[in-house]
Amino acid sequence: MRATLIPRPVHDLLESGIDLPAYVYDLSSLDEHAAFARAALPGTELFYAVKANPDPEILRVLSRHVDGFDVASPGELARARSVAPRLPTAFSGPGKTAEDLERARGLAQIHVESPTELLRLADLGGRWDVLLRVNLPLSCPEASWTTGGASPFGMDDNAIEEALHLIDRTPRIRLHGLHTHLASGLEPPRLLQLAQHALQRARTLGLPLVNTGGGLRVDYARPEERFDWHALGTGLAAIRAPGETLRIEPGRALAAYCGWYLTRVIDLKSVHGRHFAIVTGGTHHLRTPASKGHDQPFTVWPGPRRGRGIRNEHVTVVGQQCTPRDQLSGPKLVDTLHVDDIVVFALAGAYAWNISPHAFLMHPPPAFHYV
Repeated sequence: MRATLIPRPVHDLLESGIDLPAYVYDLSSLDEHAAFARAALPGTELFYAVKANPDPEILRVLSRHVDGFDVASPGELARARSVAPRLPTAFSGPGKTAEDLERARGLAQIHVESPTELLRLADLGGRWDVLLRVNLPLSCPEASWTTGGASPFGMDDNAIEEALHLIDRTPRIRLHGLHTHLASGLEPPRLLQLAQHALQRARTLGLPLVNTGGGLRVDYARPEERFDWHALGTGLAAIRAPGETLRIEPGRALAAYCGWYLTRVIDLKSVHGRHFAIVTGGTHHLRTPASKGHDQPFTVWPGPRRGRGIRNEHVTVVGQQCTPRDQLSGPKLVDTLHVDDIVVFALAGAYAWNISPHAFLMHPPPAFHYV
C-alpha cells in the first residue's frame, strides 16, 4: 500500500501527532461513499447491517443515506434507536429469545429464523411484521463464508411450509416477504444470480419483498478498489418486476473503507531468518485479519528513524499478544521499516474493533478519532 492512499484528514492527524494505537474514522469519506452507493441503487432499499460497526458516529453518518438499519441483538437495536429513532429497523439473527422479541415490539420488522420463533411471537401476542429467512440449497465456492445449505441459519422448504401454516393460523403475524442472505465476499454477478433465485422463491409464494442480505465483497488485497455499486444497482433494477421490492443490507462494503488503525513499531527482530515487527496493540484491537485469514493492508509512516531498521525485506507485523495467532499482516516486502515508525492499516472500518477480544491480556484500548 502506498502512503499516498492515506486520506488528507488522516494524513493531517498523523502530522499533528497522536497517541497510539488509535482508530481513525474518516466520516467525510464515509458520507461521500454512502451517498455514492445510495445513488447507484435506484429503486432498491438499502439497509445498513449494524453488526459491521455500531459506532454511533458511523451510524449517524449512514442514517442520512440508508433506508433502515439491520440489527441482530437488543443492544444493537437500542443503539440504532438512540441514533436514528425514526429510521426503520429490521431485527435479524438466529436465537432470538422471547425477551429479545419483546424489546423489539413496535420498533422492528422481525426476520424469522425458525417455526419456534413464530410460536414465540404468537405467544407474546400483539401484531408483528415478519420476513421469513429462507435457506436456499445453493453452492457458493467462491464465497469467503456461507450461511446457505446445511447451516443453523434460516429455514429449508419443510420448515418454511410449517411456518406458512403457523402464519395462516395467526392473523396478528403479517408476512411481508423473504430474507435470503446466503454468502459473503461476492461480486455483483454472483450476488445477482442469488437474488434471482430468491425472487423466484418469493414469486412462488406470492410475496412482494425480498431482502437478499449483504455479502458484498471488499478486496483487502487491493485497498484502493471499491465495490461496484453501479453494477449491482443496475442488475437489481433489471430483475425486479413491477410491484416487487428488493432490499439489500450491506455492512462491510459501506463502512470498511472509512476506518484506519494506527499503531507504532516497538520492536524489530529476526528469528531463524524471518523478520518480525512487533507493534503496540494487535488482534485484540483489530481481529479482522485473524478472523478472515488474510493480510490487513498497510503503509508505513516514517518515524525519527533512529532505531533498528530493515531495508527491502519481507516482514511479518504482529501485536503484543502471547499467541502466534496475533498476526496482522505478512510476510510483506517493505522498502524501509524502523522501530518507532507508524504502521497505518487500511480497511479497518468494519468487523474490526467491535469483533476483537478486548479483554485478552488486559491491554488498554485504542484511542478513537473522528475526522
